Amino acid sequence: MSPAELDVRKLIPRERHPLICRTFEALAPGQGFVLVNDHDPKPLYYQFQAEVGQFDWQCLEQGPGTWRMWIGRRPS
Repeated sequence: MSPAELDVRKLIPRERHPLICRTFEALAPGQGFVLVNDHDPKPLYYQFQAEVGQFDWQCLEQGPGTWRMWIGRRPS
């Protein structure tokens, strides 16, 4: 089964991080999703480091117009 894809490119910026965080919180341990964004989500990565702690983050595509990141909840 391939991971779900969350494309936030058409959302207004202030709605993006809350939706991404809710999507992450809904994951079971070991699950993940592919985030599709129109810019480098480095600020989101730092937010996850500060607020989430244990997560997996892998760059699948790095711009210039599209970034795809795999974000996963680590198994307990």
